[in-house]
This record gives sequence, C-alpha cells and structure tokens, in this order.
Amino acid sequence: MVTDTIADYLTRVRNASSAGHRVVEIPASNVKKEITKILFDQGYILSYKFEDDKVQGSIKIALKYDKETKEPVIKKIQRISKPGLRKYANSGDMPRVLNGLGIAIVSTSHGVMTSKQAKKENVGGEVLCYVY
Repeated sequence: MVTDTIADYLTRVRNASSAGHRVVEIPASNVKKEITKILFDQGYILSYKFEDDKVQGSIKIALKYDKETKEPVIKKIQRISKPGLRKYANSGDMPRVLNGLGIAIVSTSHGVMTSKQAKKENVGGEVLCYVY
C-alpha cells in the first residue's frame, strides 16, 4: 500500500526516464492528471493519454529525450511537500527553481498549477514538486 501517491508518480517517471523507457504507465488520480497536463504544457513530456479502466484508470506518459545526446529532458523531478512535513508558500514567497529555468508545481485553491501561474493569480498553496 502506497501512502504518498504523488511521490510514487514522480518516482515512476524518474525511474522510467533514467532507464530510457519510451512510455510509463501510472495509476490515475485527479491530482496526477493535473500534474501530467502541466508537464506536457511546459514541454517535459511528449504526450499523455488518460485511460479509464474499471475503477481507477491509468495514465500513459510518453517521455521526451534529447535528439542528439539521447538524454532525458527531465533532469530532476523532486517531491517537496511530504505527508510527514507539508511545505506551503504564499503568493509572494513562491519558489523559483534553477533561477526560473525549472518549474515548481503547486496545489492551490484554484487547482494545480505552476508557481509562476500561482504568483500571477496571487494565490498560495502546497508546493508539490520541482521539475528541471
């Protein structure tokens, strides 16, 4: 039984990209779907597909690699707020990842979004993860 499903999601993506897999399949949830949409919009993954099977469904993610060096586009994907220690940020204190080159994914009252969007909408929330 996995207690932190978002950490499991990030670990599956991290392991698949470091192993050179093209596609990774992950059990679905609404938060994971939103994180997947953000990763696609920011250009970290090639594509994704939500499959609604039976009860839970799944997410299939096509990972993105550099054409010349075959290195994964996602260099690091790291969980910040954990069940044992939640990390929150106000709209003015949103984290900048790699001086603006990476993204921080934040769960707010307006939904899951990047830290830049949260700052623009003047809303704070729980910092889920960093991606760069």
